[in-house]
This record gives sequence, structure tokens and C-alpha cells, in this order.
Amino acid sequence: LEEAAEIAKLRLFLALLASVQRIDDIEPLPNIDFNILPGNSLIGLLRVDEARFAAQGDLFKKSFRELLDEKNRNLDTYRHTAATFGKQVNLLQLRESIDAQMRTVGESLNTLLGDDFNALGIRYEQASWDEKEKDLGRPQKRALTRADIDALAPFHWGYAFDEIVGKHGGFDIILTNPPWEIFKPQAKEFFAEHFDLVSKNKMRIEEFEEEKSDLLRKRDIRAAWLEYLSRFPHVSAYFRTAPDYAHQSTVVGGKKTGTDLNLYKLFLERCYRLLRPHGHCGIVVPSGIYTDLGAKALRDLLFERTRIEGLFGFENRKSVFEGVHRSFKFVVLTFEKLAAPRVLAPGERNASAPPDDLLSPAKRPGTESFPAAFMRHDVAELDRFPREGAIDIPVELVKRLSPDSHSVMEFKSALDIAIAEKLLRFPLLGQRIEGTWNIALTREFDMTNDSKLFETAPGKGRLRLCEGKMIWQFEHKLAPPRYWVDEKRGRAALIGRGEDRGQPLDYQGFRLGFRDIAASTNERTLICAILPPRVFAGNTLNLESRTASAQRGPMSYAEQLACCALLNSFTADWVIRQKVTSHVNMFYAYQLPLPRLTAGDPAFRPIVERAARLICTTHEFDSLAEEVGIGSHENGATDPAERARLRAELDGLIAHLYGLTEEEFAHILRAFPLVASEVKDAALAAYRA
Repeated sequence: LEEAAEIAKLRLFLALLASVQRIDDIEPLPNIDFNILPGNSLIGLLRVDEARFAAQGDLFKKSFRELLDEKNRNLDTYRHTAATFGKQVNLLQLRESIDAQMRTVGESLNTLLGDDFNALGIRYEQASWDEKEKDLGRPQKRALTRADIDALAPFHWGYAFDEIVGKHGGFDIILTNPPWEIFKPQAKEFFAEHFDLVSKNKMRIEEFEEEKSDLLRKRDIRAAWLEYLSRFPHVSAYFRTAPDYAHQSTVVGGKKTGTDLNLYKLFLERCYRLLRPHGHCGIVVPSGIYTDLGAKALRDLLFERTRIEGLFGFENRKSVFEGVHRSFKFVVLTFEKLAAPRVLAPGERNASAPPDDLLSPAKRPGTESFPAAFMRHDVAELDRFPREGAIDIPVELVKRLSPDSHSVMEFKSALDIAIAEKLLRFPLLGQRIEGTWNIALTREFDMTNDSKLFETAPGKGRLRLCEGKMIWQFEHKLAPPRYWVDEKRGRAALIGRGEDRGQPLDYQGFRLGFRDIAASTNERTLICAILPPRVFAGNTLNLESRTASAQRGPMSYAEQLACCALLNSFTADWVIRQKVTSHVNMFYAYQLPLPRLTAGDPAFRPIVERAARLICTTHEFDSLAEEVGIGSHENGATDPAERARLRAELDGLIAHLYGLTEEEFAHILRAFPLVASEVKDAALAAYRA
């Protein structure tokens, strides 16, 4: 931290030197030493309760206000002395005196912060080692100490910048490019420091686990690993429970969203808290801020309590950020923090406005619409944004398109908005509708946590494990399997603590599944197939749960095929690729407007027959082929030209089903630049036919 602050000061000084023509033109930087300060800016007191501080009864019985005044007087002396090149007093001695006082006060503030941790019920969790199991044991919990808090290097904004935060109400402007890392232990990253063969991405799960086990036999590496693991639980608990970070999680569908803590999300909320009313923030963050379910509460914070001034989305195709994948998307987000309206309590006169956190949504100010641009590649466009190249997105439309998550679609033109409005005539896939089929989605085995079940070769009683990369649209065997799971062990894991009475489980029947990992910059984003019976699946596939779906409204196999065809259409794919970053989570699928086709609809049979011929191409699908009326897999389409024709016809039929004009459908097709032009031409020709 200290090194980073010194580097920042040096770069400012070098910029100063580069700006002058003669040595006599150099001006001093009087405020540099105590305006650039090191510390953990996510942890620390934004404001200091003077009564709590006084209750500690130390620091020579000086009040917090007296200590602030003393610090500010010394800083003022230091700055004015620096302006005269240190001729009046010894600058180094004065600086060391200020540093010493700030450290002493900081230690007392750390004690107050520790009290906050304890009030939240947070305990230190020391990772332990089970010698018998040769694995991690149960963490040893204890009360937090001052040393634990000191180790976090807290930065107390209410003390370091008291005049800004306390008297001014916060900062006028905050500009930041925060870290984009998930806050949790990274095993591969840690062990890569100790063993050259351990890489972050290229090792298979079983290879990494084997190398990790070997390394942990060494006492010094094991001790370092346990110390590393112990750094996270109490800090993570603070971020999840502290009032300063109330918008890091949200409730969707009655359930609290489980999501990893990402530092950029924490920094965004921190910036909001540090701004004064009508202060402005400019922050560079991943595009997940406007798409991910885990950022829903932060989006609501921005919609309801700020005026979003611009949302400018980049794709890193020109390597704006080195070391970041070229398809990664990020955004320059700018917003103004709005002042809370003055609200009087019943019978109250001359009341001051309450904190904006206490206002009901109906009484808060907020953003009605905001200028946005997406998938830009040239940073120079920022100079003209939002005057040029921006589209105005109504927040009301965002909430109708994504009622649960409030995800923002990547609209690029007014025509995009018109198409979205048209598609909204159909119900969202996650909406429960009486009298027709409904779908419930689930996942099966976790590729990391359940890896102990995975075998690397087929064998008696073993069923193959399907992964996302093994499927393509209407195809379930794009790639060979890597793992197999013993059926008995797999059933036991799925049933859990219940009794296996031979009851039917989802894996024994046909299931609809779609890839989880699929970026909006790929050739296609929504990739769906029907899995045959008696296969298991990893968590890179999101699956239809036949059991749960039956409770909401059963889906016939013919309706399952129609749903698969709709999901694989360019139209549905266009909707979802305006939202996702790198994962097609279940909540994205639930928010797709999708016609609930049934046997009584004129388009039902033509769509089902074509989907069946594309899917039922092996003997595993004979019972499905018979069920939906095409006989057997022998009537499936295996010739590439015939498959291409059937897919084009499906896209044309589905575009008509949605009520799209030819101009609108052509516009959708242009959103898939990596799809071969002959494929898009065929779909448009089928639409015309």
C-alpha cells in the first residue's frame, strides 16, 4: 500500500516536470503528502461517533474534535511551509509528527471498528488441518482481536478527510478504476507461487487436486495455506453484513441471491456512500454491473437514488486493458448522487431530511432514463458521448424486460427498443401461468465440489457426465465425454439424506438443457439441446427439472421440443445476448419472453416436427421420436444440408410467431456477426417463404 502511494506521488511529480519548459517554471506540490494516503479503502469508519471515541478514555483525554483540530493545524502548517520550500521549520520532523499522531488515532479508531465487527457477530475463523483425514479440518473460531483489525490496514475516511466527509457531506467527484477480483481464496493462484506446474486455467481438476495434495504434505506450505485461508471469512462476513454494504445482495423470487463478493461491487457502493449529495462518480467496472443477478441491488441503488449520467460499454477487442481477454466487456459508468427529499414525520415541524436509506422507494428521487452505448471499441468515442452514439434507455422498460433482476439489455438503436417492446407481448419463461406448461430449471453435479464422483473412463454401471461444451443447438454429442459417474453413487448424491426407494429421478428421462458458459460475443449465445435418458450433467449445463416442472404445470415431450426450438431461435438468442456477459444463468432464461405453444396452436405441429427431426438422430431418442409422431431416429435429419434447411425454416416460423416484420428480423440477424452469411440469408429467405 505504501509503495503504491509513493508511486502515485512520483508520477504526479514526473507529470509536473513534463509540463514545464524551464526549471524556473516548476511549481511545488504542497498538498501531495497527505492528500495521497495508503490504506484499505473498503474497510474503515466513514464517519466517527465522537461519543463512542470519548468512551475509550485514552489519548491523553483529548476529544476526537480536539485531535482533528490539532491534525488540521499541523497539516496547514506543513502545507504552507512546503510552499516556501521548508525554510521556516524542519519539514521532515513535522511530517513524522503528523504521521505519528495519525497512527495513534488510527489505532483507537481500529478499536471502534473492531467493536463494529463484534456487534455484527463476526468471529475470526482460523483454518485448521485434520491429520487423520489429511485435509482441512473445522475452522477454529475465536473473538476478533485488535491485531486482526490492524492487519486489515483500515482507512478511516472520517478522520483522514474529516472536512470533506464530515463538514462538506462527502466528495464532489470520485474517479476510480477499482480491482475486478472476486474476494475469496484462489487455490490455483496461491499454489502457483509454490509450484511451477500449477497454472490457473489449464490443469484438469484431478491433476490440480493431486498436485495440491502433494504440496500440502510440506509443513511450511501447509502453514502458509492455512494462514492464507484464514484471511477471508471474517472480512467476507463484514462485507455481507455491514450497513455500509447493504446493496451487495438482493432477494429475488423470495430467495436471497447467493453470489461471490466482487471487489468492484464493493467499491461502487463505497463510492456512493462517500459522495456528497449532487456529487459525481466516474467508475470503470465490468459489464456485469448492468447484467448480473448479483448486482441487482446495486442497479436498484443507481436507479432509485442517483441520476445515471452515462453507461458506456466497451469490448476489450483493442486491448484497452492489457492482460484482460479481448472479448471481455467493461463499462465507464457515471452518475450523480441525488439528495434525499425532505420528508416530515407525522406532526413534525422543521424536520431535517432523513438519510436516503430510510426513504421508501416511492418517495425517493431517481433515474427515469439514461444514455447508454454498448460494444464500443474506440476509447476516443468517450469524448463525444453522450452527445453522439448514445441511446436513451427508460428504466421502466428495463424493469418490464427483467422484472426480477432489472438487468439492462444492450440496446444499440431505437429499433432494438421497438423489437423488445413487441416481444414483451409474450409471457416470460419464468412466469407461472395456469392452464399451460411451465418450466423449472436446476443444476445437477458441481464440477468442483462433486469431482470425487467423477471417473475418467467408462465402466460397468457408469453413466456419462454431460458438460456444456458437449452440446450444440439440437445436438447432444458435439464433443466426447471426459467423465463418467457410477449410477448408484450418483443417485445417492442426488437423493441426499432421503431414502432411495427406486423412485424416478430426472436423469432417467429426456431433459432440456442449455449451456451456462456462453458469451454474448460468441457465434451463438443460447445453445440448447435435449439430453437422452440415463446421463448425468455438470453445472455447466442448466437443466429442465421434470419433477419440479410437473408441480408447476407439466410439460409434454412435444412441448419440450417446441420450447427447445424457441430457445435455439435467433429471436430468443437476440434477447439473451443483449444481457449476458459470460454466463447464461437460469435467471436470464427465466426472463425470456417465450410463447407457451401447445397442441392447439397452428404453429405448434410444424415447429415440433422440425425440432424432432433435428434432435432424434440416434437410437437413444427412439421413444421420443415415437412419442411425437416421427417414428424413430431413422427419420431424423443427419444430412448437413437438410439440417440447415430445417433450422432456417424454424427461425422463419418463429420470427413470424413473434410478429416480427422483415426489417426487424433482418435487424436481429445482423446482431450475429460470426454466423455465416449463408445461414442468415437462409433464415431470412425462409421467413419470406
